[in-house]
Amino acid sequence: MNLLLLSNSTQYGRGYLEHALDTVTAFLPARARLAFVPYALTDHDGYTAKVRAALTGAGIEVHGVHEGGAPLDRLAEADAVFVGGGNSFRLLSTLYRTGLREALVKAVGDGLPYMGASAGTNMAAPSLRTTNDMPIVQPPSFEALGLVPFQINPHYLDPDPHSTHKGETREERLTEFLEENDVPVLGLREGSWLRVTGAHASVEGAHAARLFRRGAEPRELPAGSDVSELLTVTPEYDTAAR
Repeated sequence: MNLLLLSNSTQYGRGYLEHALDTVTAFLPARARLAFVPYALTDHDGYTAKVRAALTGAGIEVHGVHEGGAPLDRLAEADAVFVGGGNSFRLLSTLYRTGLREALVKAVGDGLPYMGASAGTNMAAPSLRTTNDMPIVQPPSFEALGLVPFQINPHYLDPDPHSTHKGETREERLTEFLEENDVPVLGLREGSWLRVTGAHASVEGAHAARLFRRGAEPRELPAGSDVSELLTVTPEYDTAAR
């Protein structure tokens, strides 16, 4: 696998992909023909135009999979694929409907570089269960692409000790997930990403990641941490019901 999984595509005070542009352009093949999957938002043309504007100057040729024919054909023509952020339920539902879910699993397994941001990063996990998004539509299944065998929580947000809000923190919600499922969850803070090359995986970017495991205290993983061991885990879901 050759994966670049961004927590976010837009950093506060900066343009689209600007905070990770050097990493993105180094990840993509030179003069790549990039298939962009815009289905997490409703305005596919506008979303694709935003990605094109961000990457054209770097010599990346961006084509939306919805443009000019069948999405599977656009994917087959690509040197790399980028699955953008938005609503994860809407995205996964459309991947199922278009046949792209199965096609992406095969293409990335065969070596196609995969870049995701936010919802696109959620798709790389086995299941949709650790997304932050509202289920605005119902996909056929929560089963995502399973490019990595553990869960990822993009936009991970630390508890604010000064907040008077009494709803659950992100940490509490992920702890609840682990009460019912036995699979690690990697919380990626804004401005950070996960890089996977073959059997090697590392946390990169501006901030440490936070790793949640069942029966253990959460652990901080500074940028540069080798997390290759996570690629060898066997995820187990619905363990509390057994």
